[in-house]
Amino acid sequence: MSIIIAVDGTAASGKGTLAKRVARHFNFAHMDSGALYRLTALAVLDQNGDPSREADAVKGARTIDLARAGDPAIRSDKVGKASSQVAAIPAVRQALYAFQKSFLEHPPGNSLGAVMDGRDIGTVIAPNATAKLFVDAKPEVRARRRWLELKSLGIDRNEAELLAEIVARDHADRTRAVSPLKQAADASLLDTSALGIDAAFAAALALVEPKVTSALKASHRG
Repeated sequence: MSIIIAVDGTAASGKGTLAKRVARHFNFAHMDSGALYRLTALAVLDQNGDPSREADAVKGARTIDLARAGDPAIRSDKVGKASSQVAAIPAVRQALYAFQKSFLEHPPGNSLGAVMDGRDIGTVIAPNATAKLFVDAKPEVRARRRWLELKSLGIDRNEAELLAEIVARDHADRTRAVSPLKQAADASLLDTSALGIDAAFAAALALVEPKVTSALKASHRG
């Protein structure tokens, strides 16, 4: 069994950036599960489908193009909204479930472990993960981060509107019937509201490293 670090959290909390840095630190494989839903949404929109329609959404999930994971288009507000719609459809989550499980159980590159970030990794995808983090921050802080991110991409948005969108996204994620966003009982909470990325990474590492080190020692003994 590979070592698994599950990183869940709210939008713009910094979970993706932290997950990537943690993965690099341990030389583990990394996957942003949210990108799978964004790629699904992008596929639906490219096919002129309706992201709220199950048939269109499932078709999108089965035709995602992983080569577009770095495409700025998947970070657009339009795709973000559509990804929330497809993620609420049970059949879509089921279609992507096996893909995520396979990645975690057999990390690419013969890696000893994998880090996956999302909203239901520690609760649904990998409930027995070696270490779990739940990353959060105040909505106002996350809205400012999102505004700065978009500004760096040359996208001009109203910060107050972004805050409203984040609050609405939180509500949708936490109240959806299937795989709602919630902190796993055995996940460590990391509030990044007052932390820069370096401080947040140090805090994340302090929470997961003891468990990972113990698991690595056990695997060597085995």
